Amino acid sequence: MNFKEKLERIVPKNNSLLCVGLDIDKDRMPKHLFQNSKTPYLDFNKEIIDATKDIVCAYKLNMAFYEVLGKKGIDILEKTIEYIPTDIVVIIDGKRNDIGNTARKYAQSLFETFNADAVTINPYLGKDGIVPFLEYKNKCSFILCRTSNPSAIDIQDVKISSKPLYELVAKKIREWNTFGNCGAVVGATYPAELKIIREILGDEIPMLIPGIGAQGGDVEKTIKYGTNKNKENAIINSSRGIIYADTKNDFSKASRNEAIILKNKINKYR
Repeated sequence: MNFKEKLERIVPKNNSLLCVGLDIDKDRMPKHLFQNSKTPYLDFNKEIIDATKDIVCAYKLNMAFYEVLGKKGIDILEKTIEYIPTDIVVIIDGKRNDIGNTARKYAQSLFETFNADAVTINPYLGKDGIVPFLEYKNKCSFILCRTSNPSAIDIQDVKISSKPLYELVAKKIREWNTFGNCGAVVGATYPAELKIIREILGDEIPMLIPGIGAQGGDVEKTIKYGTNKNKENAIINSSRGIIYADTKNDFSKASRNEAIILKNKINKYR
């Protein structure tokens, strides 16, 4: 099953556009896990997955939180991906890219070694750094377009022929979408830009939308401007606001409750 088919099936099955980010962080995780478990990080992820797998359409794993743990972290990453139900989309968030030959190895690592359904990639090197990812036609490559962080304006709003750079990137994403496997990363914290980018991309290209929850993105505007005409083709990510909702023994229950609240809020505007 390719990425598109997987997303088209899980969204109606779980009635959800919600993606939960599994960003493991010892400083924020329940302390009892490290006192009582030999595999606290993996146990944490498993509990979150078990508590939310009927609520989400995707899980996103940011590689930085796993790589910082060295070999152990890579093992946790692999075992977490194996544990995620096969009908739910797995996104590895590494924002990788390099010159063509190196990009090819990044793509092989993420899509073959780790078996991701989708990845995030950086367009700064241009088309030859993108093509190796797009050669995996059954996967999806979410290309950074307008990110959710405050200093995104330093680069992404720079004018080129009177248009901001993010608009040029959006047009390139549409141009590169020959195989129908491009996506765009667009932050919920910039709703006006979100609207412009959706208009450029059209209805067929999916968006990965961070910035809801801890970063304060507006849910109503995100749905209004980020989804397509069918109120779909958007994956709305929340990490900290869900997985660190509580640090007590029943932390997964609190995470489930927060996920349900956000899912319902998203569906209210669909």
